[in-house]
Amino acid sequence: MTLAEAAALADEYAQKGLERELATLRSQWDDEIEAAARNPDYRVRGQAYRAIAQFRFRQKIELLRRGLEDESPAARGSSLISLEGLSRQHPGDVNKFRPLLHDLAAKDGNVAVRRLAILCLKNGSATRESIQLLDGIAGDDDTDREVRSSARSVALFLTRKSREKH
Repeated sequence: MTLAEAAALADEYAQKGLERELATLRSQWDDEIEAAARNPDYRVRGQAYRAIAQFRFRQKIELLRRGLEDESPAARGSSLISLEGLSRQHPGDVNKFRPLLHDLAAKDGNVAVRRLAILCLKNGSATRESIQLLDGIAGDDDTDREVRSSARSVALFLTRKSREKH
């Protein structure tokens, strides 16, 4: 079985609530995920970062930091997809990576990575800094239209979220 196949099976187990089977699969693939995240091939690294969310591997959340800082846009994107999925139930995950997400959203050279970083911010706390950053991106005419649109919608969402708390 490949890592991709094991990750798909882990995702299936998680969706069905088969916690024991998922835990067994995690223990079997723990070292392989770590090794894949250090592989010289960006495709293998990307698969490892995606697998973290598919395995619901909360113990490996810090490994995503490596992915967010990866030289490959594909690996950064895979890490962001995992972080977005994991942070739906655990908004603190976004808060841990907020400065890095801000940097990716504002400055990454890849449009898809920027949009994914912006979407991740939606799952975190509605901080003034994030809202200001997103408003700035949304108002920058030199920024890609899709990135501006994503930033605008997430800024509005976070603004509403912050008002609901008060």
